[in-house]
Amino acid sequence: MAEFSATEHQHVRYNPLKDEWVLVSPHRCLRPWSGQTEAAPEDQPPDPLNPLLPSAVRSNGQQNPPYTSTYVFPNDFPALLERVPEPPPSEHPLFRSSAAKGTCRVMCFHPDSTMTIPLMSIEEILAVINEWVNQLQELGRRYTWVQIFENKGAIMGCSNPHPHCQIWASSYLPNEPRVKERCQKEYYIKFKRSMLADYLKEELKKEERIVVKNDEWVALVPYWAVWPYETMLLPINGRPQRMTDLNDVQKRALAEIMKQLNIKYDNLFKCSFPYSMGFHGAPTGASKAPGDSPHWLLHAIYLPPLLRSATVKKFMVGYEMLAQSQRDLTPEQAAQRLRECNDVHYKNKK
Repeated sequence: MAEFSATEHQHVRYNPLKDEWVLVSPHRCLRPWSGQTEAAPEDQPPDPLNPLLPSAVRSNGQQNPPYTSTYVFPNDFPALLERVPEPPPSEHPLFRSSAAKGTCRVMCFHPDSTMTIPLMSIEEILAVINEWVNQLQELGRRYTWVQIFENKGAIMGCSNPHPHCQIWASSYLPNEPRVKERCQKEYYIKFKRSMLADYLKEELKKEERIVVKNDEWVALVPYWAVWPYETMLLPINGRPQRMTDLNDVQKRALAEIMKQLNIKYDNLFKCSFPYSMGFHGAPTGASKAPGDSPHWLLHAIYLPPLLRSATVKKFMVGYEMLAQSQRDLTPEQAAQRLRECNDVHYKNKK
């Protein structure tokens, strides 16, 4: 029998952050594709009626200020509200419910609808990061979890191309961070070290899954990545547990690596690369204090759907929904392709 090769033979990889496995089937990259394709992303002309523009009137009649940098406002159609009746106590263990309170906000990155992170300046991205910190400081005093996330591109369900993200704060710990909290705490109790700090140390030695790095941050394709070009941003120094722990040097370096990574994303298929991204850090709330969660390491996750080109995406169906996640391209191959992309955005080439 031939010797095992990770780029040729199927195998499963363990994700210690979520206590789950992913099936890697690299030989499937050779199969022809005659299934669903997406329309090639095109630059949309500015919409004069865009409700996220400065001074625009939104659907609820509220008017935006003539903002020139970032702008945050309450979501007009929130999934979470602060004052709502609570469900009655559950009468059966198989039919449980609990209170869910919170608030949802929208944050515009830039007044120009044609701008995206890879096209913005470092100072403009830094303004976004500083506002994220402000929001986390405010909402984190009252809520157990503050989820900052961005859905970019129509393929990710984003109905407005204006550069923006959402911030949902909840009174409870949602599923993804709840599992990460448990797994990281169990690792810390066993080894007396942060799981992601240990993981990053090994990745820096191997270098095979690193896409780009600077003095403060690393962007890499996780060993256990599910999405074809999934990446994770990890801080190299200081072991910040929450975004509010970042110093000025770390915040500027974060702006720089976000721009670098997103340029590579766009250059991969010569399109405005769609994704969902967000930050995970230690839970918040009135009882939480800096340094109280040494098992946590702040990180960002980018989850892009594209697989073969700007028009062919990865579908999470069938086996993924009924058994476990599966990927065709190995994380090492994905990292290499991203790493080899030009550092100058394709729209800025002369």
